[in-house]
Order: sequence, then C-alpha cells, then structure tokens
Amino acid sequence: MRLSTFTFVFITALWGASAQNSYKGFNTGSTFNDGTAKQQIDFNYEMQAAKQLPGASGKFNSVRLYTMIQARTTDTPISAIPAAIETDSTLLLGLWASTGSAGFQNEINALKKAIVQYGTAFTDRVTGISVGSEDLYRLSIGEVGAQPSQIIDFIHQTRNAIAGTSLQGKPIGHGDTWTAFVNASNNVVTEAIDFLGMDAYPYYQPGQDNSVQNAKTIFYNAYQATTAKAMGKPVWVTETGWPVTGSTDGRAMPSAENARVYWEQTICSLMASGVNLYYFNLQSAQYGNPDPDWGVKGAGNILTQSARYSVTCPGLNVY
Repeated sequence: MRLSTFTFVFITALWGASAQNSYKGFNTGSTFNDGTAKQQIDFNYEMQAAKQLPGASGKFNSVRLYTMIQARTTDTPISAIPAAIETDSTLLLGLWASTGSAGFQNEINALKKAIVQYGTAFTDRVTGISVGSEDLYRLSIGEVGAQPSQIIDFIHQTRNAIAGTSLQGKPIGHGDTWTAFVNASNNVVTEAIDFLGMDAYPYYQPGQDNSVQNAKTIFYNAYQATTAKAMGKPVWVTETGWPVTGSTDGRAMPSAENARVYWEQTICSLMASGVNLYYFNLQSAQYGNPDPDWGVKGAGNILTQSARYSVTCPGLNVY
C-alpha cells in the first residue's frame, strides 16, 4: 500500500490527538554487544539520550525490554526499572519465553520481586507486558523458540502473577514478526493476548523491491496484513528500523541517509497515526562492528555524541 499525500494528511488530522498520547520509544537489551551486563547507569544514559534527541521534544520517553532479569543473575529484577523511575520514563516489559519453563519461571520471579521492591513507582510506568519476542518466528526457522501452546501457558502464568497486584489490568501481548501473526497456526496466540507486538523490517524482505524508496509500501503491507489477522485487537509496532551500516540485502542499502528517509516516510507516519511504536534502535551496539548496525547513535558515550541522522518529522506536528 502506498499512502498518497492526501491520505497521509488525512491520517494526521484524524489521529493528531492520539498521536500525542501514543507511546514512543526504543528497544534495549540487558547486555552490551560484548555480553557485558548493563547497569542502572547505562539504562539511565540511554533513557536520557532518547529524550534529548534533537527535534523529538522529549517525547521518546518509553523503553521496551526483552527480559525482566538483570543480566548475569538468576531472577534479580532488571536495573532498567530504577533507571526508568529516576528518568521519568515508561516501560514496555518483556519476559523472555524461549528458554523453557524453568527459565520463564525466573522471569515471573523477577516480575513479582519488582512489584514488591518498587511498588507503584514502577507499575504506574508500565505501558504493557510482552510475553516473549519472536519465539514463533525462531521456531519456524528451526531455531530455539516456543510453541504456540507454550506461549499461551506463559501468558496465563503472567496473568496469574499480576492478579491482585498494582500491575493487574495492564495489557498483555506477544511480540513477533508480522509473518508469524498472519500464519493461521498461530491464531491461538492472538486469541490469548490483548495486543499484538509486530516486528517488521523491509530491509529483510529481499524478495521484493526493498529499496528504501519502496520501504514504506512494504512496511504498510505488513502492517495491514497483521491488522487483518488481529481479531480487532490493537497492533503495536514493537520493532522496525533501517540500518546505518552493514551489508546490502536485496536492494536495501544501509546508510545514514537511507535511515533518515525511512524515519521521515515510515516512522513519522506511524507517529502521526497514534500507533504505539518502539524503534530499533537507539544504540544497537556499544562494542564491535555489528552487521547490520541499526543505531541512531553509534558506539561510545551515548549522551555526548550526535545522532547519525535526523529524527524529526518535517511539516508534521507528531511530537
């Protein structure tokens, strides 16, 4: 689907108010690229840097987590929580679901501990809870993932864990690739959740003309296909982006300029429509030379370095 200028302006006018209230943020892992565990100060710096992006007016104030567990511990709550409290940021919680029942129990333990330890200073900042991330996709390509039945069991465990707590009533979803959500064999997962967290990367669709000029069309085709299978439930964009450096995939060429184009054409339109959005990524690698590298900012001190490209939305009041 290619949005015309008229359609784009219409969407902006229709959903301008909701755009102000939608969640805008970035994904963040529990470790750096070399495996070093992130500490509270590291999450603090990321959250501050997101708010300080030129042109974003402090509105990128949410963070999506993949796990509740502090790296290199068994079930200690992740230190992104006190960082969010300190920086006045919100959190889309994540519980990792591809390590089996024992590993997921540790996620539940960390979640329960966080509720007790931080109380409403934590729970009031939670935008939602994502049970798993791309587990269905990984399973489909022969990697370690989780069956639909297991994801559903984990969802039930999560609902039971938050029942009667200050997290009760927060929406529970599942994050996965758009291809997983349109696969009918996974409909049972959609039935069990409150929202769909859709991951979609035109960069990874070389079977189409996936040049950045066509990326918006490819993305919205995926978004429409997911929405059509969502059973009326909201679709959040939990991952999307365009790499700054790395290998060409099909006709998708990584560069700072192409990342800027993708932001201006696709991300700005999502923000204008009020979709909850978590971009990948603010700083994808602190060490090494990842291929591809998705970071709006490169390695190094995230607070002092400049963004690699503009994240403004010219002509649109989406912030």
